[in-house]
Amino acid sequence: MQSILIKNADVVSDGVIRPADVFIRNGRIDRIDRSISTEANIVIDAEGKALLPGMIDCHVHFREPGLTHKGDMQSESRAAAAGGVTSVMEMPNTSPPTVTNERLEEKFAIAAQKMAVNYSFYLGASLSNLDQIKAVDPKNVCGVKVYMGSSTGDMLVDRFQTLEDLFRECPINLTAHCEDPSIIKKHEKIFRERYGDKTPFAAHPHIRSEEACYRSSKLAVELAQKHDTRLHILHVSTARELELFDGGVARISSPRENEFYIERDETVRKITAEASVHYLHFDSSAYETKGALVKCNPAIKRASDRAALLRGLLTDRVDTIGTDHAPHTLQEKQGTYWTSPSGMPVIQSALPAILEHFHSGILPLETIAAKIAHNPARIFNVKDRGFIREGYWADLVLVDLNRPQTVSKNNILYKCGWSPFEGITFRSSVDTTIVSGQIAWQNRKVIASHGQRLEFDR
Repeated sequence: MQSILIKNADVVSDGVIRPADVFIRNGRIDRIDRSISTEANIVIDAEGKALLPGMIDCHVHFREPGLTHKGDMQSESRAAAAGGVTSVMEMPNTSPPTVTNERLEEKFAIAAQKMAVNYSFYLGASLSNLDQIKAVDPKNVCGVKVYMGSSTGDMLVDRFQTLEDLFRECPINLTAHCEDPSIIKKHEKIFRERYGDKTPFAAHPHIRSEEACYRSSKLAVELAQKHDTRLHILHVSTARELELFDGGVARISSPRENEFYIERDETVRKITAEASVHYLHFDSSAYETKGALVKCNPAIKRASDRAALLRGLLTDRVDTIGTDHAPHTLQEKQGTYWTSPSGMPVIQSALPAILEHFHSGILPLETIAAKIAHNPARIFNVKDRGFIREGYWADLVLVDLNRPQTVSKNNILYKCGWSPFEGITFRSSVDTTIVSGQIAWQNRKVIASHGQRLEFDR
């Protein structure tokens, strides 16, 4: 395995920024010091650049198996590496859906051959697979995903008793998509009768409304409180939902500090929340110009909701930032409001889009590192990842905060070939991505690398 020496970096980890060199050997961070002169196979001069822990994206849809015309593990993980994402947790709504442990292991076998970044997969909850959920291996599987309002067939879990049983029995982290299907159906009926096939895309946040999100999230929180469930609510999209969460991902005690990083003993809150990149960047005004390209579930809502989510990141009511990367072909997106699928590809632009809030003076780099890496690692008990610490796996992203990049069809790596960010110039760019001690992205090129299966300290 190649050894790498990163010189003169501004290291961002554990709530501090300090100038340091980082030496990587056998895939792990061997040493962090003011000046390291050890010989290495590769030397990277990081003068003027920020070194962050690589993003742990707890929420992606890579579409394999069964939907590979939209994307696959190889194409989308390469795009992830280009965007500074070093680990992903992928969703179960593939074809067939991942609702048995056997199917779960089949996906792991595919990933071992294809993934350019580290990976784990969710087991999907259904109306009838509680036995599979109870049998899941907590040390080798990231979590269980429940769709409480946006899925089809057996994966839409809308029976109260099934939800009650799931929240009581789930042995690992439960992640939830929260929208109330009865409210959505009521609003769909109103807009179909009023507009028919000419329903505008701007209707989306009215159909999949604030009330639909809040009522479902409130139910999930109440069930988690009742059964002491480890619950992570995905892609929170409204200011009102933030009322359901306490500030602070962890109660911190017994700090152990050295010159370059701080290790803490932490007890993580059991109910946590995620904001997705596009809810932090777009608001409902985007439907006028982008239409189907920004149609996703839950819907992107008002500018005031966007502002509240950014405040929630600062007050720790929002614990993580994910992408909900969900590619569809451009042809599929060309339909009417009713036929165009929800979801968009964003993972390659995720970190540059997040860093725009640093440039705007809203999110400090230390906060960004916590939301994209530290907190996902804490919440899911990811083993030896998510921080820049000696002994940890070298999952790192070197960011040039002063090199702008414009998103265009020429540099998009998604299999679907488009992005809702096309034409936007971000003020930062990803210089180098290191995955498990291997360079996966450098000089604006993907370099062959193989991610590892994530392990969990549970």
